[in-house]
This record gives sequence, C-alpha cells and structure tokens, in this order.
Amino acid sequence: MNILITGGAGFIGSHLAERLSADGHGVTVLDNFSTGRRENLDSLENNPNFKLVEGSILDKEIVQKLVDAADAVFHLAAAVGVKLIMEEPSRSILTNITGTENVLRAAIPTKTLTFIASTSEVYGKTTKYPFHEDDDLTIGTTKNLRWSYACSKTLDEFLALSYAREVDLPVVVMRFFNTTGPRQSGRYGMVLPNFVQNALDNKPLMVHGSGNQSRCFGHVKDVIESLARLLKTPDAYGQVYNIANDQEVTIKSLAEQVIEATNSESKIEYVSYSSVYPVGFEDMDRRVPDVTKLQAAIGFRPTTPLKEIIADIIKEKRGTVACDEG
Repeated sequence: MNILITGGAGFIGSHLAERLSADGHGVTVLDNFSTGRRENLDSLENNPNFKLVEGSILDKEIVQKLVDAADAVFHLAAAVGVKLIMEEPSRSILTNITGTENVLRAAIPTKTLTFIASTSEVYGKTTKYPFHEDDDLTIGTTKNLRWSYACSKTLDEFLALSYAREVDLPVVVMRFFNTTGPRQSGRYGMVLPNFVQNALDNKPLMVHGSGNQSRCFGHVKDVIESLARLLKTPDAYGQVYNIANDQEVTIKSLAEQVIEATNSESKIEYVSYSSVYPVGFEDMDRRVPDVTKLQAAIGFRPTTPLKEIIADIIKEKRGTVACDEG
C-alpha cells in the first residue's frame, strides 16, 4: 500500500513511518515541522519507498494531491501538548478542525481509508471509570480554555463518523492515552521525558498539585503495533478505539520511580497549577481506559510495563546526552 502520514515527523508519526516502511509499504510524510523534527525520520532518508513533503494540513491543494496518491491515510497532525494548547487555544482549534476537514474531504472522492487521531481528552471530566468508547462525554466550561482541545478533537470524531455514515467513507478513530517513549519531546509539557531529563540532571521533578492524579502510560511501540493491526482490520471501519495501556499510576509515584530508576539525587517539588499554566486550566483526577474493544478487534492491547517504558526513555536520554557532550 501507499500510505500517507500527516504529522509523520512527530513522535508517534515517525515510529509509525518506520514500522509501515518495514512492513513493505510505501510511505509519504506530510509535516510542517511546527512540532515534528526532521531527525526523527533519519532512518528512512535513503529508503526509495519513502517521501517527505514539507507542508501544512491547512493547505488544501497539497493535502488533496497527497491523499489522491494514497491507499490509506493516518492523520496524526495536530496541535499537541497542554502547554501549547493553553498558550494558543485558537491555534489548536484551527489546526485540529480545519486540518481534519481537509483530510477527510480529500479522501471522499476515492473513498480512501482514513485513520483519525483523537485523544483521551474527549472524555473530559467524566468520572465513570474505566472510560469506554461509548460513554457519554463531559466537557468543562468554555471559559476554561483547556477544554478547547478536547472539543476540537470531539468535532474531529463527529466529522469523521458523519462522513462514514453519509458517504461510506472508511474511517477509524483512534483515542490515544498518554503515549510515551523514545523521541517524545518534553517541550510541550509531556511529563515522562521531562521527569527523566530532570532526574538525569539531578534537578527537581516538578509535580503539579498533590501528585495524586493518575494516568496510564503506554509505550509507543505498543501503540504502533495496534495501528499496524487496525490497518489490516476492515471490521474496524466506522469504529472508535481507545489505544492505551490500562496500568494506572499516580504522578507522584511516577516521579518516585523515575528517581529510583536513574539513581538520581533529584527531589520532588510540588507546584500549583496556577504557577505553571494560564488562567483557565483544570486537571482530571484519573484517566483510565477500557481496552476490551481494541483487544477484541485486533487480538492485541498495549501491556508494556511502566518500568520498561521508563528504562527505554532513560536509555535514549543518556544517549542524547553522550552525543551532545561528545
């Protein structure tokens, strides 16, 4: 197959590009490098079946041309990270909704299989655990601009599923939960790479609030395996899937485990949300996915233990430090 990955120079996208290329597919990446990095794709530079196009998903002409040439599209390009979303909420709304509309409309004439990246954020302030794909969604007030990202991705889902019903467009919606691993940048508030880097530098690990809020961290390699299997699962068309590890950990415990794994002298410092984020931020106490639907569809679910995930990030960071110093 010829596969287009929007945002393919990003964290998840670059890993997906490598996997699909290894599986024998032709891969084209569209990225404007606002958050992605060229070096993430260095391993594919000399691959004759790989093509990198610098451009934006907001450019309808480029999007249409690339989708026309593709057998399937993984639409991963988006405004990402809580920090970026809080600082530029209008950008996240424009990028996510308009970009997704451009990709979906381009796919309609040829009925191109399209995978739409969504997020656990769409569950909002829901307190029914674990989160199932068919649960009602509870979003916070519009004055808290932190929810603009959740709303934009919810609209992405509605748009994709609307085209699935109206014109039989084959679409699959992927709700990611705290995917992490090598290549993830801490620039936009991603907690685990920031914790690991600070621990290696013997700097304080900054934990927001009480630290009792919990998350479920999934290794990017498991997420990529899930996507590769969904690509070969026609029964997934028109469906929404949580793509996540369901092993829950508090942020305080996460910080403690990182300090132990790095043999760091770092201390944990607790900081208020208001000292880090602009007005209009609120956090969720828990995000716990139900992954039984994914397991039933593809015979697989992310299960890599947190200890192994932390070890892989430490290995990468230490390699980066060694290269920088050399």
